[in-house]
Amino acid sequence: MKLQPRARVQGDWVRKALQWVNLRPEEGDRTLLMFAFYTATSVGWLWFEYSAVALFLDKYGAERLPLIYIVGALMVSGLGVLYSWLSSLLPMRSVLVAIALLTSLPLLLFRLALGLDYFDGLIALATVFLIRLWTDAVEVLNDLNSQVAANQLFNIREIKRTYPIISSGLLVADVIAGFSLPFLLRFVGLIDVLVLACFSMLVGAGTLFYLGQRYRQAFPDSPSRQWEDDESEFAVRNTTGSLRRYIIPLFAFFILAEALYLLVEFQYLSQLEDKLPETSDIAGFLGLFSGIVGLFELTSQWFISSRAIAKLGVFVAAMMLPSALVILGLLMLTGSIDLLIGLVGQVIPLPELITGLFVGLILLRFIDELLRYTLIAGIEPVLFQPIPEKMRNAVQTTVQGIAEPITTGITGIGILATIWVTQHIFPAMQQLQSQVFIFAIVLFSAIWLLSGWLMRSSYVSLLVQSAEQGRLGFSDVDLRAFKRAVVEALEQPGTEADKRSCIQLLYQIEPLTVGEVLSPLLPRLSTALQRQSLEAMLEYPNPAYLDDVQVLVDQRPAPEVLALALRYVWLTQPELDIRTIKHYMNPNVEPTVRATAAALILRRGTPAERAEATNTLRRMLTSKREQERVMSTRALGEAEYLQALRLYIPNLLQDESLRVRRALLEVIAATHLEEYYPSLMKGLYYKSTREAARAALVRLKDEAISLLVALAEDVHKPELVRLQAWMALGEIGTQDALHQLVQQLMTSWGTTRRNILRVLLKMPNEVGIEGVLDQLGRSGIEMLIEQELLFSGQIYAASLDLRGDKIAGEEAELLRRALHDLQTDLLERCFLLMKFLYPISAIQAAAFNLNSESRSNVALGLEILDNTVDIPQKQAFLSILDRRTLEEKMACLEEWVPYQPMSPSDRLRRLIEFRHFLPDWPLACCFHVARTAHYSLTPEATLVCLRHPTGFVREAVLAYLREASPRACIELLPVLKNDSDRLVADQVQRMLDELGQAG
Repeated sequence: MKLQPRARVQGDWVRKALQWVNLRPEEGDRTLLMFAFYTATSVGWLWFEYSAVALFLDKYGAERLPLIYIVGALMVSGLGVLYSWLSSLLPMRSVLVAIALLTSLPLLLFRLALGLDYFDGLIALATVFLIRLWTDAVEVLNDLNSQVAANQLFNIREIKRTYPIISSGLLVADVIAGFSLPFLLRFVGLIDVLVLACFSMLVGAGTLFYLGQRYRQAFPDSPSRQWEDDESEFAVRNTTGSLRRYIIPLFAFFILAEALYLLVEFQYLSQLEDKLPETSDIAGFLGLFSGIVGLFELTSQWFISSRAIAKLGVFVAAMMLPSALVILGLLMLTGSIDLLIGLVGQVIPLPELITGLFVGLILLRFIDELLRYTLIAGIEPVLFQPIPEKMRNAVQTTVQGIAEPITTGITGIGILATIWVTQHIFPAMQQLQSQVFIFAIVLFSAIWLLSGWLMRSSYVSLLVQSAEQGRLGFSDVDLRAFKRAVVEALEQPGTEADKRSCIQLLYQIEPLTVGEVLSPLLPRLSTALQRQSLEAMLEYPNPAYLDDVQVLVDQRPAPEVLALALRYVWLTQPELDIRTIKHYMNPNVEPTVRATAAALILRRGTPAERAEATNTLRRMLTSKREQERVMSTRALGEAEYLQALRLYIPNLLQDESLRVRRALLEVIAATHLEEYYPSLMKGLYYKSTREAARAALVRLKDEAISLLVALAEDVHKPELVRLQAWMALGEIGTQDALHQLVQQLMTSWGTTRRNILRVLLKMPNEVGIEGVLDQLGRSGIEMLIEQELLFSGQIYAASLDLRGDKIAGEEAELLRRALHDLQTDLLERCFLLMKFLYPISAIQAAAFNLNSESRSNVALGLEILDNTVDIPQKQAFLSILDRRTLEEKMACLEEWVPYQPMSPSDRLRRLIEFRHFLPDWPLACCFHVARTAHYSLTPEATLVCLRHPTGFVREAVLAYLREASPRACIELLPVLKNDSDRLVADQVQRMLDELGQAG
C-alpha cells in the first residue's frame, strides 16, 4: 500500500521533467534511448577523429589534407548509394544495426594494423590514410543512421520536439570526448584510444539494436521502396523566375559554407602541426578545444540560439558567421592581432607558440564551430521553407547530398593547386601561404555574406507567392522578412486578390501588430483593401497608429471605410470632442457613417447626446429603406448601452429582410444579449441564417460552449444542425472548446466521431491535432483506431454469416449493402485518426490510391502506409485494405476478434446488441430482415430501439412488432400515436385503423 503513493509521486516528477523539455510522456523513453545512442556513438567517433587527425598530421602533414577532401568527396557519395542499396535489400531495422557495426568494427582492424609497424612501415602509412578517410565515413553514416532511426520512431509532429534533444547528444559528446581525451592519452595511449572508440560506438550500436527490438512496429519488416513521386526530375529551369533567383543563392550559401569550413580547418590543423610537434599533444589539444567549444555550443543551443534567431530574424542570424569571419580575417591580414599579442606580451610573458596567426586561426575555428552548429544549423530548415513542398525534398537532397560533397572535392583540389603554385611557381610566396588562405577565407566569407543578402531579397517575393497559394507554414516564417514582403506586395502593382490574401495571412500570423504594417499604407490602398485592413486593425486597436488612420479620415474615403476609421479613432482616444462626429448624424449622410456615428455617441456621449443618437438610430431601425435598417442594426453592435433600442429587437428578428436578420444575430453576440441566445441557436436550423448564426456563436467564445455542447449531444436534433455546433466549437478554438471536442471524441461513435475528427483536423495551425495529442497522447489515438478495427471484425463476421447463400430476400440484400458501406465508413475514420499521428499528405495519398480500381495504385497505397504507419495493429490493417476475401480479413483480425460462425438469426441478434455503434440505416435493415425472415428478437432490444431518435428506425421496429408480436404492438400503438416523426405517426394511424377494422 505504501508503494502506490511513491510511484505516483515518481510519475508526477517524470511528467514534469518531460514537460520541462517539451516532451509528452509516451515520447520520453524513445527520446532518451535515441539520445543515448547518438551520444555514445558520437563520443566514440570524436575520440576516433581526434586520434586520426593527430596520426595523419604526424605521418603526412597538413599539406596532404586536400587529398582527404578529394577522396572523401567520392567516398561520401558512394556511401549514400550504399545506404540506399542496403535499404532496398534489408529491413530498415537490420540496415541500421548493420551500418552501426560497419562503422565501428574496422577500428579494431586499424588498431591491429598500426600495431604491426607503426614507426617505419608502409602498412602504417596506408592505415593512417584510411583511418583519416574513415572518420568522414563514420560521420556521414552516423548522421544518416540517427536521422533515419528518428524518422522511423517519431512522426513529423513528434520529431519537431524530440530531434533537437536527440541532436544535442553530439554537443554533449563534444564535452565528454574533449575533456576525457587528455586523460585517455596519458593512461591508455594514442593508438589504444581506437579500441575505446570502437567500444563506445558498439555501445551505441547495441542501443540501436535494443530500440529496433523494443519498437518493432516502427520499422517495416520489408525493405523500403521509393513510393514517393520522383522528385529528382525537378530542375531549376522549370521553376518560376523568383524561385530560380532564390535557389541559386541558396546553393551558393551552402556551397560556400562547406568550402569555408574546409579552409578554416586546413589552416587550423596546419598551425597545430607547426606549433605542436608531438602527436599526443595535437590529440590532447584537439580534445580540450572541442570540449570547451562543446560547452559553449551546448549552452547556446539550449538557451541562446533559438531566442537569437527569433529576435534577429533568420537572415541576420545567417549573416553573423560570414560577417564574423570577414572581420576576424581582416584583423589577421592587417596585423591587428599581432599588435595585440605584442602589447599583451609586454605585460605578461607569452610562450613562443602564441603568435597572431596561431591565435587568429584558433579564434576563427572557435567562431566557425560555435555559430555553424548553433545558429546556422538552427536556420537550415527555414531556408528551404519557401520552396514548394513538391520540390523542397529534391532541392534539399541536391544541396546536401550532391553539391556539398562536390564542393569538398573542388576545395581540396583548390588547396592543392594553391600549395603547388606557392611552392613551385612562386617559391618566394611560400612564406605568405597562410596569408593567401586567410585572404581566400575573407573573400569567400564576403561572397557568402552576399549570397545570404541575395537570398533574403528573393525570400521576400517567394513568401508573397506562398501566401497567395496558401502553402506557407506559420511556424517556419521569418516574421520580419514576411512583413517586408507584405509591404512590397501592397505597394507594387498586382491583383486585388493577391493583396487581399497577403493581408489575411499577415493577420493570421501576427494579429497584434498588424497595424504596424498596414496603417502607413492605408491612404494608398484601394477601398476594399482599406476596409479589410481597418477590420483587421480594429481587432486590436492601438493608439500608436492613430495618426495614420486620422489622415485617412481627412481624405473622406468611401462611406464603409470612413465608418471603420471613425470607430478606430474613437476606440483609441480616451478623450474626444463629440462635435467632431456629431455632424455625421445628419440625415443626408450615408447610412453606414450615420449609424456608426450614432452608435459611438451612444457609447461615450452625454445623456443628451445619447438621447439624440438613440432617436437617430430609432428612425433608421423603423425606416422603410432596407439599407437604413441594415446599417443601423449593424451599428447596434458597437453601442455599449442599447437602452430603449432593445424594444426593437423582437421586431427585427422577424424583419422581412434577410440582411437585417443576419446583422441582428451579430449584434446579439457583440452586445452579449443573453436573453436572445436561443435565437442564435435557432438560426442554425435555417440555411439562410446558418452561417451568420454560427459566426455569432463563435464570437461569443467560451460563453457559447455550453449551448453548443448541449445541442451537439442531443441525438434527437438533425445531424446537420449538430454538425454546425461541432464546427462552431472548432472555430471558437479556445482551450475549453478544444477540451470539449476531445472529450466528445472519446465517447462518440460513427458519424459524430467522424464529424468531430474533421473539425479537429481543420483547426488552424494544427491546434486540434496538438490538443488531441496533449490530452489523449499517442496511446489514446491508437486505442481509438483499435476500437474501429474491433468493430470492423464484428461487421466482417456479420457479412460472412449473412451471405446470400444463407439468407435471401430484398431486405437481406439491403442489409448486406449497408454493412459494406459501414466497412468503408470505419476505414475512413481510421484514416482520419491516423492523420493525428502521421503526415496528412502521406495518409491522403495512401487513401487516394487505395480507392482506385487499379491494382498497381492499390499496391502503391499499401506501400505508402507500410512505410508511414507504425501502430501495433499495422499488419492487420494493411491486410484488411489489401482487397482480400472476407475469410482472409477475419483471419487477420483473429488476434483481436476471434470468429465463431453463427446462424443468421443469432448473428442478427448479435448485431442488434451493437446497436449503439450501428448507424441508423443498418439498424433499420436488421429489423426488416428479422420481420421477413421471421426471426425472434429480444424484447429489451426491441423496446429500446422503439425509442430510437431516427424515425425510420422506429418505423422498422413497428413493422417487425406487427408481424412478430401483434398483441404487444396493439398495446404500444396508442403511446406512439403522437410521434414527432410524421411518417411514423401516419404509420401508427394506419395500423390502428387496420386493427380497428380487423376487430
